[in-house]
Amino acid sequence: MNPAEGWPLWLRLVLAALLGALGAFGLAPFGYWLATVVALILIVPLFLASETRIRAAWVGWVFATGYFAHALSWITEPFQVDAARHAWMAPFALVFLAGGLALFWAFAFWASRQIGASAQRQGLLLVVALSLVEFGRGYLLTGFPWAGVAQVWVDTPIAQILSLIGPYGLGALTFAATLPVGAALFANRSIARFARPCAFTVVCVILALAYAAARPPVLEGENTVRLIQPNAPQHQKWDPDYELLFFTRQIEFTAAQPKPDLIVWPETSVPGWLGNAQPHLTVIADAAQGTPVFLGIRRWDDPRIYNSMVYLDETGQQNGLYSKHHLAPFGEYVPFGDLLARFGIYGLAATTGNGFSSGPGPALMDAGKLGRALPLICYEAVFPQDVNGAPGRADFLLQITNDAWFGARSGPYQHLAQAQMRAIEQGLPMMRSANTGVSAMIDPLGQITASLLLGQAGYVDAVLPRPHAATFYSRTGDSPSFFALLVLFAMFWRNARRGRL
Repeated sequence: MNPAEGWPLWLRLVLAALLGALGAFGLAPFGYWLATVVALILIVPLFLASETRIRAAWVGWVFATGYFAHALSWITEPFQVDAARHAWMAPFALVFLAGGLALFWAFAFWASRQIGASAQRQGLLLVVALSLVEFGRGYLLTGFPWAGVAQVWVDTPIAQILSLIGPYGLGALTFAATLPVGAALFANRSIARFARPCAFTVVCVILALAYAAARPPVLEGENTVRLIQPNAPQHQKWDPDYELLFFTRQIEFTAAQPKPDLIVWPETSVPGWLGNAQPHLTVIADAAQGTPVFLGIRRWDDPRIYNSMVYLDETGQQNGLYSKHHLAPFGEYVPFGDLLARFGIYGLAATTGNGFSSGPGPALMDAGKLGRALPLICYEAVFPQDVNGAPGRADFLLQITNDAWFGARSGPYQHLAQAQMRAIEQGLPMMRSANTGVSAMIDPLGQITASLLLGQAGYVDAVLPRPHAATFYSRTGDSPSFFALLVLFAMFWRNARRGRL
């Protein structure tokens, strides 16, 4: 018997919002994955009690809004950097972002009712629909897959499934292991029928744990990498009174003995622009004493500007350049930026109306004896399809980022968790240098082998682990999961139209 049947709509919506907020506790920095599991199970009776498609959509939208509002509460932090100009935008940013992303889930709830299946099969329909709209959330309109359900498993053995089916596949598996349980639990069904989805969940967990146990061990490499973390607060980062302080701090960390095999500075860590930064690069090369350096710097190529990464080789010469290609909308650029600039609306990190320009795309950079690096600048590590889009297989992933924009609460930790996911998906180690943290060395199983605390100035010398062989996901990407879900949805639709559901 479904206890939600007969409850007023307002009560169901309030409960849905609370369940959504509860579900976000599964994400970093909390990591309470059980909260997400419970939220997904308990939202099902509220969905099944919806008398119409519109009410089902409302339940889905409110549930998702609660989830994303909690998960993405860090989005208000960038607006506090220049509070006098931008603070008023913060609540609007959170409301519109959470509510906008929730529209994807609302459509899934609506579509599951639209098909017209019996209540007993609604859980299965919702699994497929939610899984498909998560693909849409990650790909459409440049994509924003942050806070995907798969992220709750990042510090558990279940996360190793990412190497097989990626984040969208693991998200679908999470929906499949929870939503049918909720449908069976609150439907008027026999114990035997209730046991089926529970048995499926148990089998999935056992197979996931077995696969994790069978994964090859991580072998320690021969090269040491120094990750630099200057801890420059965003409101001081470009202040002329502090620029020299932060630059000098990084020079001191770079010159420290004993020498590593590679040094990595974070995103936009060099003052000025690449075209006139030769004095800075010379000082960096002198401090490195023959050690190669990756560093982040802004680049001006009139009339365009780029967020770039430069490689200085053993001789101190620039021997590699990469420019960020997947830009953060309304952060690094604003759609129709020149028009909106007339009204005083700029991207938070932009210096002109249109903001930064996009680089040519994923690329590999030579890192000398360490092999080939796949560079990722900040936001790019959020997109598994970008990593899979590299022109060849790298020996390691390299992320430089400026998480000072994200504040000191959940944002930096969620960004780190997604970096761990990319390492598992590719079977590659990742070195990560972050301005304010968290700088870390991540092995091919997604485990953090060395790190610096958030908000700590310093450096860490870490051994670069050896890469694993190419994973199944790194060879196939998201296509198998997507087309399997698309076929399942088509089958459900056909059977529903024929009255078989």
